[in-house]
Amino acid sequence: MLVMSTGTTAWAADKPQIDTGDTAWLLVATALVLMMNIPGLSLFYAGMVRKKNVLATAVQAFAVAALVTVLWFMVGYSLAFTDGGALNGVIGSLSRAFGAGLQGSVHELAKTVPENVFLMYQATFAVITPAIIAGAFAERMKFSAMLWFMALWLLFVYVPVAHWVWGGGFLGAAGVLDFAGGLVVHLNAGIAGLVCCIVIGKRHGYGTEYMAPHNLVLTLVGTSLLWVGWFGFNAGSALSSGELAGSAMLNTHISAAVAALVWMSIEWASRGKPSVLGILSGAVAGLGTITPAAGYVEPWAAMLIGVAAGAICYWASVVLKTRLGYDDSLDVFGVHGVGGIVGSILVGVFATRAINDVAKGQPVGLVDGNAGQILTQLYGVAVVGAFCAVATWVILKIVDAMVGLRVTRDEEVEGLDTALHGERVQ
Repeated sequence: MLVMSTGTTAWAADKPQIDTGDTAWLLVATALVLMMNIPGLSLFYAGMVRKKNVLATAVQAFAVAALVTVLWFMVGYSLAFTDGGALNGVIGSLSRAFGAGLQGSVHELAKTVPENVFLMYQATFAVITPAIIAGAFAERMKFSAMLWFMALWLLFVYVPVAHWVWGGGFLGAAGVLDFAGGLVVHLNAGIAGLVCCIVIGKRHGYGTEYMAPHNLVLTLVGTSLLWVGWFGFNAGSALSSGELAGSAMLNTHISAAVAALVWMSIEWASRGKPSVLGILSGAVAGLGTITPAAGYVEPWAAMLIGVAAGAICYWASVVLKTRLGYDDSLDVFGVHGVGGIVGSILVGVFATRAINDVAKGQPVGLVDGNAGQILTQLYGVAVVGAFCAVATWVILKIVDAMVGLRVTRDEEVEGLDTALHGERVQ
C-alpha cells in the first residue's frame, strides 16, 4: 500500500496540473475570437462595400476560417509553437503536426490549460489575421486567387512571425513585447494589405465613381461583435482567468472608447458632421492599437494609447491614403497596420512591471526607467514589417502566375457576387 501510494504521488506530480477556471476562460475566449471573424469581420467588411459585392466580401472571411483551420491543424500550429531545435530561432518543428501528442499535454505558454484548447485558441488568431487582409483588396480579387494567397501567406508569413514573437523565436528572445498581436496580427495584416492593394491596383472608377458603403448598419453590427470579441483576443491572451486578464480587458475597453470619440471629434471638427463610419473606424483603431499593450500597461496609459489610435489612424486612413493615392478599399493599412505600429512602439513607453512583471523585477518600459525597450520594439516593427512586405509581394507574384490575381474589368463592373458566385442580394 505504501509503495502504491508513493507511485501514485510521483505520477500525480508528473501529470499536468489543469486549472478548470483557466480552461473555462480560454474556451470562452476562443469562441469570442472566432466570433470576431465570423460573423464580426464578415459583417464589418460587407457593409462597407458596394451592394453588388456584399456576398463576395462577406464569404471571404468565412472561407478563410475554414481553409486556415485545416492548415493550422495540419502543420501551422506545430511550426509556430513547438521547439525547432537548431532552427528554433526561425521556425518550429513538425512534432505536433496533425495533432500528434496533444492528448494529456500542456504548452509551455499555458501550463494550466490542455494543449488542445491552446491550439484551438491560437487557431482563431491564425484565422482572423489573413481575413483582415481581404479588406485591402475588396471588390477586385478572384476568389481562387484569394484562397491560394491566404493559404501561402498563412504558412510562409503568419506562421514564421508567430514563432519569432511568441513561439520561442529570435524576436521574443530579443525582448520584443507583443501581448496579443500588435506585430503578429495587426502590423502583419496591415503591411500585407498595403502590398496587396498596390500590386493589384485600384478599383476601376476609384476616385471618380461613387463607392460609398451600401449598408452601414451591417458595419455597425460587425463592429459591435468585434468589440465584444476583442475581449477574448486581448484578455484571453493572459492565458488564465486572473488579474492580468482583467487588466487586459479594462485596457481594451478604455482604448476602444477613447479612440472612437477622438476619431469622431476630429471628423466632426474638420467635416462638420460625425459620420457613423468614422466612430466605428475609431473604435476598431483603438482595439487594434491597444492589442500589443493590453497586458502590460495601466488604464491611464490605455487612454493615451486610445488618443493616439484615434488621431494617427484617422490621419493615415484619410490624409495619407489620399496623398499617396493607393486604393486600400477598407483601410486595412490605415487602421490595422498603422495601429499595430503605434501600439507596438507605445508598449516600449508605457509597459510596467506593476501590471506585468515580464522582466522578473526589472524595469519593463520607459515609465519604469527602461528607455531601451522602445528601441527593442522598433526593432520588432522593422523586422516584421520588412519581412511581411517582401514575402507578401513574392506570394502575390506566384499566385498571379498560377491563376491570375484580378477579375476582368467586365466582372468588376458587373459585381463579384454575380460574376464569381452566381448569387446576389435582392
